[in-house]
Amino acid sequence: MVDKDLLSMQEARSLVRAAKKAQADFCEYDQQRVDNIIKAIVEAAAASAESLAQLAVEETGFGVVRDKKAKNILASETLYEAIKDMKTIGVLNDDKVRKVIEIAAPMGVVAGIIPSTNPTSTAIYKSIIALKAGNAIVFTPHPSAKKCIGETVNMIRKVLLNCGVSEDMVSVMSVPTVQGSEELMKVADLILATGGPGMVKAAYSSGTPALGVGAGNVPAYIERSANIDDAIAKIFMSKTFDNGTVCASEQSIITDACIADKVKAAVISNGGYFLQGEDLTKVKRIMERGNGSMNPAIVGKDAAYIAQLAGITIPVGTRLLVSDEKGVGPKFPFSKEKLTALIAFYVVEDWRESCEICHALLENGGVGHSLAIHSTNEDVIREFGMKKPVSRMLVNTPSTHGAVGISTGLFPALTLGCGTLGGSSTSDNVTPLNLLNIRRIAYDSGNVCAQPAAVQTKKQEIDVDAITKMIVQQLKNMV
Repeated sequence: MVDKDLLSMQEARSLVRAAKKAQADFCEYDQQRVDNIIKAIVEAAAASAESLAQLAVEETGFGVVRDKKAKNILASETLYEAIKDMKTIGVLNDDKVRKVIEIAAPMGVVAGIIPSTNPTSTAIYKSIIALKAGNAIVFTPHPSAKKCIGETVNMIRKVLLNCGVSEDMVSVMSVPTVQGSEELMKVADLILATGGPGMVKAAYSSGTPALGVGAGNVPAYIERSANIDDAIAKIFMSKTFDNGTVCASEQSIITDACIADKVKAAVISNGGYFLQGEDLTKVKRIMERGNGSMNPAIVGKDAAYIAQLAGITIPVGTRLLVSDEKGVGPKFPFSKEKLTALIAFYVVEDWRESCEICHALLENGGVGHSLAIHSTNEDVIREFGMKKPVSRMLVNTPSTHGAVGISTGLFPALTLGCGTLGGSSTSDNVTPLNLLNIRRIAYDSGNVCAQPAAVQTKKQEIDVDAITKMIVQQLKNMV
């Protein structure tokens, strides 16, 4: 083990110890004080939304400043509107009829795993939901986003200090290594994991309770009754948002053969370029690494960048590079999750065949996550909703915006559970309520009538005497 690994492990233990001490004091705060602290953090985060977005793009090379700013606003102001009246401290419910009192009990210190694709927004979001539930949080940042995550945490720590709260309620590892992250996950009370499959698997294997997310490989089905222009406009809005870095963004378009020509025309008019021949071969060549995983060099990049990297020429104004696909699986790289300006295109006969393709796509790296459908046929929508193995089905809305709660009534979140199907312990958009235990005080309901031991003994003696007399009488009758 090198010195850096040892330092990282020592830092993890030190930060958790300090966080536990700070959290013990924080537990004494009432709901009003906690809410005031949350509001102050939200205001500071919103004020820094653009500068943090710029820092994230500069450091990671992923995404678009405008869209990262929007995610920072989602993680602060939009989130605040959803939780400002949420009861998370003290008595949550006092049921006089059932005679049960429910009390919120914080989980303690949360280990927050942050991805490089959504670094600042995820740090803001996780800090707020952890504090709202009375927990401290210690972050292990992705190494390629260490600076912008550190700046986000420093901003929050300044707010805590100004509010008279220990800064150790929110902290970040300065020496992030695999060994240090593993140590953090072992000594924390709960892991809140957002990141690649490897990191999430490590979280669940750590022995510490964990809330993690699975991969997204979102199919978008345009059914024959859909408003085609509206559907394509929304898909492009979603897929190009922050250059496709949100795991809920569409990865494939599936449409009925009877409207396929119109859908293709709409794709082209919105800036889609269908790759063919050598152009398609060159793009496929740079999509993956030797082990079949996504090439990080194209993550969060726009169509022009990918085209230049692949050595092809595309029309000016191209927003997405599209591939007509015939299959699903390892031999068809466009059938996988692509956190960039690439999308697959499938043509099916009807919604039944679409069901099969969508299911295959989900099983190819996105089961449990999300699915989008554009349709006005409620029977078809219901069929998809009843049978598809996803935690979120987004109807007639941009998948990215819908899944995180911008364009739908879902809870605003940047940690999207995938349920047991996707290897997650929850299918929720994670909220502060996922980060607290509930202690229940239950009073006797009067449904059980217990008798004193003395009475029971007396009753037993009377029964024995009666039986004895009955036996004696039977013997006399026999004589």
